[in-house]
Amino acid sequence: MRVLGVDPGLTRCGLGVVDSGPRRTLSAVAVGVLRTPTDMPIQQRLLTISAGIEEWIVTHDVDAVAVERVFAQHNVSSVMGTAQVAGLAMVAAARAGLPLGMHTPSEVKAAVTGSGRADKPQVQEMVRRILRLAERPQPADAADALALAVCHLWRAGTPGAGAASRAATPAQEAWARAELAARRTRSVIPTR
Repeated sequence: MRVLGVDPGLTRCGLGVVDSGPRRTLSAVAVGVLRTPTDMPIQQRLLTISAGIEEWIVTHDVDAVAVERVFAQHNVSSVMGTAQVAGLAMVAAARAGLPLGMHTPSEVKAAVTGSGRADKPQVQEMVRRILRLAERPQPADAADALALAVCHLWRAGTPGAGAASRAATPAQEAWARAELAARRTRSVIPTR
């Protein structure tokens, strides 16, 4: 199973793709950050991010998308941009016919570090260890995106994750991939 994690942000949107192998072994496929300048009109920033997320979905042939659930902050303008980008990621998953998982920051931290109160360096270090990376992913947005994908793959009850995906036979996995490809073909929306 391959999951795209999206750490939504208007200035920096973290993206990370993680594969799950036998016995829940995980490996990083790609990690990066979509950036938009603050002086760019908001609609252009959102369009740039939307196109980038959709490109990652197609380029990396993901099976599911995991997005950080936006929570209330004191800075309303910051949470607005984050919520807008989270919405773009949800729409991109829907357009591609992919399952979507929403995870709170504390759920993600708990999944990768064992503590829902872990700080950014702890999350970065555990992501490095879990994915057997040579260095901590930088910036923190990139590490958070990988952590979201890891959380999605490890949480039971999440579409495509947990015990059900580990119990699938190779034939069941091939069938699921074929169904996903058929859904993607049916859900392609022509663009002008």
